[in-house]
Amino acid sequence: MTTDTTTHTMLRAEGFSCPSCVQKIEKQVGQLKGVENVKVHFASARIEVDHDESKTSVDDIVATVAKAGYKAAPSAF
Repeated sequence: MTTDTTTHTMLRAEGFSCPSCVQKIEKQVGQLKGVENVKVHFASARIEVDHDESKTSVDDIVATVAKAGYKAAPSAF
């Protein structure tokens, strides 16, 4: 469910090479406060996150992806 305070953020990711990497990122980002939905697109190396920006910022998401061992940066597409 998305609300008025939900932001849809797209990130470009680097460094993941297997489907289990996808699950690791989805699990860790999904545990952040305010994150409603996480979808990692393995083939295109994109991460889509629906989140409440007042609880979790884009920087928080990037930092969490980094903690999981991967690089991510905001992307327009």
